[in-house]
Amino acid sequence: MPKILPVLIISFYSIASSAHAQAMLKGSVVDKQTFEPLECAIITDVQNNSTTLTDKEGFFALKNVQATDTISISYIGYSTKKIQADVLLHATNVRLERGDINLKDVVISSKLNSIITSRTLSSIDLNMKPARSAQDMLRLVPGLFTAQQVGGGKAEQIFLRGFDADHGTDVNISADGMPVNLVSQAHGQGWADLHFVIPETIGSYDFGKGPYYASKGDFTTAGYVSYNTLNVLDKNMIKIEAGQFKTARAVAMINLLNDKAKEKGQSAYVAGEALYSDGPFDYGQHFKRFNLMAKYNTPIGKNNKLSAVLSYFNSSWRASGEIPNRAVAEGYIPDRFGVIDSAQGGYTYRTNANIKLTSYLANNITLENQVYYSNYYFDLTTNFTFYLVDPVHGDEFNQHESRDLFGYNSKITRQANVGNSILTTTAGISARYDATHPSWLAHTLNHQILNYLQLGNVKEYNLNGYADETLETGKWLLNIGIRADYLHFYYLNNAPAADSAAKIYIGANAGRGKAVVSPKLNVQYTLNNHMQFYLKTGKGFHSNDARVVIGNAGYGVLPAAYGVDLGVNWKPLPKLYINAALWYIYLQQEFTYGSDYGDESVTPGGRTVRDGIDLSARYQITKWLYGDVNVNLARPRALDEPKGQDYLATAPTFTSTAGLYVKFANGFNGGISYRYLHDRPANSNYSLTAKGYFLTDLTANYTQKKYELGIAIENLFNVTWFESQVAYQSRLRYETMPIDEVSYTAGVPFFAKLRFSVFF
Repeated sequence: MPKILPVLIISFYSIASSAHAQAMLKGSVVDKQTFEPLECAIITDVQNNSTTLTDKEGFFALKNVQATDTISISYIGYSTKKIQADVLLHATNVRLERGDINLKDVVISSKLNSIITSRTLSSIDLNMKPARSAQDMLRLVPGLFTAQQVGGGKAEQIFLRGFDADHGTDVNISADGMPVNLVSQAHGQGWADLHFVIPETIGSYDFGKGPYYASKGDFTTAGYVSYNTLNVLDKNMIKIEAGQFKTARAVAMINLLNDKAKEKGQSAYVAGEALYSDGPFDYGQHFKRFNLMAKYNTPIGKNNKLSAVLSYFNSSWRASGEIPNRAVAEGYIPDRFGVIDSAQGGYTYRTNANIKLTSYLANNITLENQVYYSNYYFDLTTNFTFYLVDPVHGDEFNQHESRDLFGYNSKITRQANVGNSILTTTAGISARYDATHPSWLAHTLNHQILNYLQLGNVKEYNLNGYADETLETGKWLLNIGIRADYLHFYYLNNAPAADSAAKIYIGANAGRGKAVVSPKLNVQYTLNNHMQFYLKTGKGFHSNDARVVIGNAGYGVLPAAYGVDLGVNWKPLPKLYINAALWYIYLQQEFTYGSDYGDESVTPGGRTVRDGIDLSARYQITKWLYGDVNVNLARPRALDEPKGQDYLATAPTFTSTAGLYVKFANGFNGGISYRYLHDRPANSNYSLTAKGYFLTDLTANYTQKKYELGIAIENLFNVTWFESQVAYQSRLRYETMPIDEVSYTAGVPFFAKLRFSVFF
């Protein structure tokens, strides 16, 4: 650990609470129906315009309050309350009632740091366009695009800030504090399959772009996304959906405890999801997914709260795979929804146990301890190049793994008043251990193994600690953080000596370790109630695959990322909120796609640089009409290549989303939105192009207290588009020479789904 870490932890315990100036108003804010604490509710003294936020348990403390002052309490999606301070002193808590979104409630204050900025956007978006799928959950992040490559069961391909992050190499994703990304995964480093989360159970999420957050480690280069499931259901629900392509889905969410238990802080519910779809493909996907989840919360004594989550997920599917356009143009298959190798598809499951204990200690200290466990299975068969490597049997290959994942997180936080300033100290430690037994890449024919390209056991652990200090003084907010990670990689090769991969590991040391220190510095200045500027800087990293680390004798184990953001939060009008940023990021080593065959798959990429502009706006046009727009520009380049040969394949350069949404008092609600992804290079010299698209989606619902009817339409205007696109050198059965061409997964055509929900 760096020397600064114990110094910061010691200083954390030595900070003394200052004497209260005038009266200190304390209280808590909860949901009126569920009694769930509301984190980040805004508490404002109307007379002196001082502001504070509620913590995770809904508690707040506001200084310099007179008994006659009016206190305003607001939260996105809830009706604002105004209470006189002396009345509030005698209330056990403030209960806010759900209501319409009012962007007047969004305030710009020196108390509101960048994390709250993301939560402001996420609260608005989640209220206006609830997530219906894993793709929807990810696409809630402004500027984040996804693509499904080979069947609905794979983890989504992720694009953010000029990164083609594959399945998660540069985006850290978590759910209830448990990592979603899997290290040294059989298909891709950082594999983030979010399908084990039922979308309707998501209660909140926050995100951050860039490597600026001390609490976020591996894969946090382009940014992070953190999802939190509901602790309490406000009502029971049963939902049925049906649509084109033999699509059917059912969801149920049922409370297990009554309202009296909720008043005591206890809650328990179960949720389940079942899905089937053939998709638009000529060769039906037979895509099946099943999810089951249970969550329990209870206080333990006066100062402790326990939360436990159990979940199980499995999925199976067939896939048409990615196809080259010439296969359609030359009649090899009838259309873009055809199939070349019908053996493609997969099966996966994940079982999770996640327990968290939060303790509220003396002197404004909060201690969190979390343990989690996942058992994960994955089996995928694909064929990208067809008959390029093996003209006789074809290039079909299978990726397989069985994994146990153990983890522990601990965090201690203290907030102290130092004169007229507030100092918040956070320190944390984490440990994670992944054991994969076995992991393989095999050349197959109709699922039968012909030979192994890789076969072995992976063991990888990560120990880390961080310290984070935030000083709020006047119009300034200063955040300094430092993080230290130690990762150890172990790969035992079990491939037969005759197989192609065995030679890479002959004489190699099976174990390698590496440490990295990541400093962070963030500064924020609030000019007034309408404008706030911020500067974020920091170092992050993404770890390499254990097989690559051992095969390359420890080279490029933890390549670093350095970034800087210069941004503004602005409210030019009472109901218009704008966030904009100029940004830059440098990577010591890019993770680029390579062939899944032979030595090419363990060749690391070179140095890269990206810069760009992000713009997000949210506008409440009328009481019932809302609009949003996101525009994201990026210029990704390789530094070690000559000009004209320095493009980064499939990295996004220009993306945009926007929509108009309505919520009427009579229950009608919905919206129309677009997604735009610009053309981008498919290879390093831009001789091949990954085609962009402009898609329009429509939702319409009629919502009443006891039921909801709705329709959702994807690709309203039936645009022909390509979802996943990668440049491959491939050879079809009749071809004598390989051809370089972009292969694609066809995007869904016009797709309508009806849904009916019952609430009770």
